[in-house]
Amino acid sequence: MRIARFSIDGNVAFGAVEDTPQGPVLDIIKGIPYADFELSGTKVPLSKVRLLPPVLPNKVVAIGRNYAEHAKELGNEVPEVPVAFFKPTTSVIGSGDAIEYPSFSNELHHEAELAVVIGRMCREVPRERVKDVIFGYTCANDVTARDAQQREKQWARAKGFDTSCPLGPWVETDLDPADLTIQATVNGEQRQLGRTSDMIRSIEDLVVHITEAMTLLPGDVILTGTPAGVGPLNVGDEVAVTIEGIGTLTNKVIKRG
Repeated sequence: MRIARFSIDGNVAFGAVEDTPQGPVLDIIKGIPYADFELSGTKVPLSKVRLLPPVLPNKVVAIGRNYAEHAKELGNEVPEVPVAFFKPTTSVIGSGDAIEYPSFSNELHHEAELAVVIGRMCREVPRERVKDVIFGYTCANDVTARDAQQREKQWARAKGFDTSCPLGPWVETDLDPADLTIQATVNGEQRQLGRTSDMIRSIEDLVVHITEAMTLLPGDVILTGTPAGVGPLNVGDEVAVTIEGIGTLTNKVIKRG
């Protein structure tokens, strides 16, 4: 099931995306979707709503250098253990929202990623229980101020600035993430093309590793790394991340301020 979060007439709701001969519609969900929920039967055309970030995470835990070819293209070794960092909630935007080019950078890059959405509070999750704590999957773009990342030797500003974490367009709850095509285009030109099967550490590995240290809450997001092909974004560019079985996350880059 595809679960979207949207606004219409000043109201925010979750809805299940359904395809109809007249186009996609949203069947509004009663309550929030992490627990058992009911569909209201009230349906609105997708074209009539504004899509929001599909979740509002308490935290976004991102993993760096989880594809060997991406580590290589930036001159890095594959790390011995997963490299984790945080992106703040203020970095999260939805499909159709603008990425604001940060004033402290002259080298902004796209990074297409599969995002894992957590469905229940969890800590110290055993490998055999990982699937039980996952709500679903969505597309992400780990937008990075590459020059700041290299200059500052840590990633808080380079990857945590406002609008640096587009998520969307919705969460797909029924998906096997083991071997999906993941790609990024800029102004329609393909930049990245990879498969989730090329991850160095699997989703199970990452959930186990992260929850050894911290509690994850419903709606929290794990970014699983990006394949090779990252490259520059300029003001006016439109960047799209497409993942097989989920859909396409699209954002335009604008000048900040």
